[in-house]
Amino acid sequence: MPKKWKVTKMRVTFYQRCSKKSDFSIERLFTDVRRSLPANIGVRVAVSRFPSRELWGHLYNIIEAAFRQGDVNHITGDVHYLTLLLRKKRTLLTIHDLVSLYRLKGIRRKIFLFFWYWLPIKRVAIVTVISQSTKDDLLRHIKVDPQKVRVIYNCVSEDYHPTPKKFITTKPVILQVGTRHNKNIERVAEALNGIPCHFRIIGLLNAKQKIILQKYGIEYSFAFNISDEQIVDEYRRCDMMVFASTYEGFGLPIIEAQAIGRPVVTSNLLSIPEVAGNAACLIDPFNVTSIRNGIMKVIENTHYRDKLIQQGYKNAKRFRPEIIAKQYVNIYKELLAR
Repeated sequence: MPKKWKVTKMRVTFYQRCSKKSDFSIERLFTDVRRSLPANIGVRVAVSRFPSRELWGHLYNIIEAAFRQGDVNHITGDVHYLTLLLRKKRTLLTIHDLVSLYRLKGIRRKIFLFFWYWLPIKRVAIVTVISQSTKDDLLRHIKVDPQKVRVIYNCVSEDYHPTPKKFITTKPVILQVGTRHNKNIERVAEALNGIPCHFRIIGLLNAKQKIILQKYGIEYSFAFNISDEQIVDEYRRCDMMVFASTYEGFGLPIIEAQAIGRPVVTSNLLSIPEVAGNAACLIDPFNVTSIRNGIMKVIENTHYRDKLIQQGYKNAKRFRPEIIAKQYVNIYKELLAR
């Protein structure tokens, strides 16, 4: 295969899910990728008409996708089944994580594994994953040529840029992004018990989470269904971020906080150390004492906190859109050459 492909123009169809207002990460990511693509690549965004919940909706989306193909087809995530009627040699599938697989057991798990991962992977030429950890996880469950699975990290938007802020040690605003089960709010709330702070949460809290926050006397507020601009502003207004997730395919909020210039306390497992680099305080997300010690270290140790901020700026540069877009362009050219 040649090292370079002469391409004057190609059309890439980006297939996206029919997302809820609370879903934004995948869409925002590939908006940033598309903005950084060279001018010789034409772009079409094909949004699935129906959510991925009912069989008839799946069937409609699959058929509609077949009529929206480009020279290269890129399924950007969360609609893996769209591969079924697309041209295999010209199709790329991005897989973000396998978190849903771990919520299922027995026959339901096997059926989900087959239709959501095994069959879609068989129906594409190349699979990209967003971290080496996700690739390793995928290869543990699916028998596939490792060369078919490529690692391309997520990118952080140019909207996230250094915004220095004086750290308020007496009562810091601690930001948490996400409220799903793996975001670990219950343990974080217990870890914050007795620490003077304001816990700012992005995402819709359920009744159980509110009860736990009240139980530990946490001063908190939350917001959901907010715009990209408002999310950026949340990072700017906080003093630090806690992201004690128990499962992540990548962990984009870590990079977003680092790019803004906020110290991060995050988990020491799966993809997170790979993404955070040496620019975050790593803790055991299953251990409340470990979470608490990490938070207190950032609050109390000025030198350590400043070091994390400076290293965070450097780490975030690895994930700028122009770098990630170039990696996708190389794969598009490879697919077109086939």
